[in-house]
Amino acid sequence: MSKKKYSKEDASLETLLELDMTKKTIKIGVISHENYKKRTIAIARGEYKPKRGEPKVWFESVQSMAQVLSSENQELLRIINEQKPESLKELEVISGRKRSNLSRTLKTMSRYGIVGLVKQERTVKPIVKATDFKVEFGLTTSYAS
Repeated sequence: MSKKKYSKEDASLETLLELDMTKKTIKIGVISHENYKKRTIAIARGEYKPKRGEPKVWFESVQSMAQVLSSENQELLRIINEQKPESLKELEVISGRKRSNLSRTLKTMSRYGIVGLVKQERTVKPIVKATDFKVEFGLTTSYAS
């Protein structure tokens, strides 16, 4: 019996496919650009160590978060999660959205870790990496001093 060799891409696809079957919550933080820069520099200098449970995804404002997680985009995530399209072309047909719009939206969501875009031969398969979101923000919320 020969063992199948897996590439790095196969492993990432396998991980994403496993995520596809489970509910995954992403913790989101809202912090000003200036405070985000300060936080990042403090982490790089070793002056601040992120605490367990802190958000891993950051938005500069509630408005920018609302754009990415709009009702339309949440519906798109639901469609991907339930219908499991094999390509952007298939998602275009299922969702009724134009491919250019889908591509732009999915790339943005991918940057935030909400979806994965897996290249398969000549297509790109979208996979939902987050199904639920917890948002953390406030006037006194600070992650770096």
